Amino acid sequence: MIDPVKISRPQLWIMRHGETEWSKSGQYTGLTDLPLTVEGEQQAVEARKVLEGIEFDLVLTSPLRRARRTAELAGFPDAVHEPLAVEWDYGDYEGISSDLIRKDNPEYLIWFDGVPNGETLDSVAARADKLIARVLESGMDNVLVVAHGHFSRILTARWLELDAREGRHFLLGTAKVCTLGWDKKTPAIIRWGL
Repeated sequence: MIDPVKISRPQLWIMRHGETEWSKSGQYTGLTDLPLTVEGEQQAVEARKVLEGIEFDLVLTSPLRRARRTAELAGFPDAVHEPLAVEWDYGDYEGISSDLIRKDNPEYLIWFDGVPNGETLDSVAARADKLIARVLESGMDNVLVVAHGHFSRILTARWLELDAREGRHFLLGTAKVCTLGWDKKTPAIIRWGL
């Protein structure tokens, strides 16, 4: 739980990377290092407009090239590579769509069923918690993280002090921008999916 007395009240901006072939087709893309599509590059350039005029004290990016390229095209070529911000390691489900998984298991939901031979949801949440702690303890006002769909949704749930499974409620399109901040002393979503 966040101690509101001991921390500053920074805003944590999140931007999901632009479209890749697998994000377009709905395939789980964890650690496979895919490039952006032409459309994904254009999305990243468009996202730059949403971020214009914002002074960031720190810009972090997942070290995977789809996030790095999105950061670069959005105007942050010197973003710091942050290993905590990589996507969920989907194990045996890497490159497979949830629709295909549901053909064998109609009730499947990654948020409850996880992934075989991959990272647990709790492990992804622990990475998100470490990143949040770093932001809260930094004394900075505005931090941008360029990351991935599931990781960003889990990061949001944890910012809001919710169980990581609650990330299932926060849909986030490619190259969309969000702002997490505060309602007085309560962690809150300020903007979503710009």
